Amino acid sequence: MEDEIEILPVTLLEGERSTVADLQRMAGRMKLEFGWHYLLDLTWIIRQLEDVVGKSMIDAGAGTGILQWYLANQGAKVFSVDRESRARLPRRFRRHFKVEGLREEDLARENVLIGGIAGIKQSSIKKTVSELIDVIQTSAIQQPDRRDADGIGQVIIYNQDLGNLVDIPANSVDAIVAVSSLEHNSPDGLEQVVTELMRVLKPGCAMYATLGAARDNDWFHAPSKGWCYSEGTLRNIFNLSPVTKSNYDQYDHLFEALQKNKELQENLAAFYFNSGDNGMPWGNWDPQYQPVGVRKIKREKLIGQ
Repeated sequence: MEDEIEILPVTLLEGERSTVADLQRMAGRMKLEFGWHYLLDLTWIIRQLEDVVGKSMIDAGAGTGILQWYLANQGAKVFSVDRESRARLPRRFRRHFKVEGLREEDLARENVLIGGIAGIKQSSIKKTVSELIDVIQTSAIQQPDRRDADGIGQVIIYNQDLGNLVDIPANSVDAIVAVSSLEHNSPDGLEQVVTELMRVLKPGCAMYATLGAARDNDWFHAPSKGWCYSEGTLRNIFNLSPVTKSNYDQYDHLFEALQKNKELQENLAAFYFNSGDNGMPWGNWDPQYQPVGVRKIKREKLIGQ
């Protein structure tokens, strides 16, 4: 396996049809929606991962996104890292998966999510009722297809900035995945994040990250609050050699195919139709960039280095 930069072709959807179907089923059960290109990102990452049973992995910038749950369902131990707190993670996730906090403050106990109505301020009652409804609805959701109990992994919540994974030892995780999250760092900030992620990765193992691609020059996509990166910037930030395989020379052809893709266009998540400032204003299909995947291997150090 070698380092690689790959703008994600829409042919992934057909080539990985069973994975796409699995992701869509799980998203339906967990009441999750996909960003407009996330099926491309997810299938690109998943197709490269070998058997993950018993492997320790980091989902970098995970939020409550589907990949951490998908990998746990396959038997992985997933460190779910995000700067935003998930201490009050909804019960629908806890009911389906083994979830705990890396530190005491990272995940509140389930019994504090919904307290007794007595003593609760009027402003909190609406939220409490909403949480009760969530529990009732979740209990009716069919459990995701699982392996036997011994094959089920877990998700460990870690509310922390990706540039400072102080509680995770160096050379300790088997893989790192990042779905359209690293581009929310500036170029300088992203370099620090990549350095820190590579620190905790075991030698010989890989990081798989998807970001936004820029044809020539880096630019900031305001609706998604993310940077789109040129090939040169990605090579510099991920410390890739000049001969690292890339398909950026096909940028225009791949972008044209993306813009014409009916499957992604006809399956936009509902939230895109609720706003004019979300990347697909009012559900109008108009991609301004395309996703790119970076595979970065942590090389074994030679004796004496």
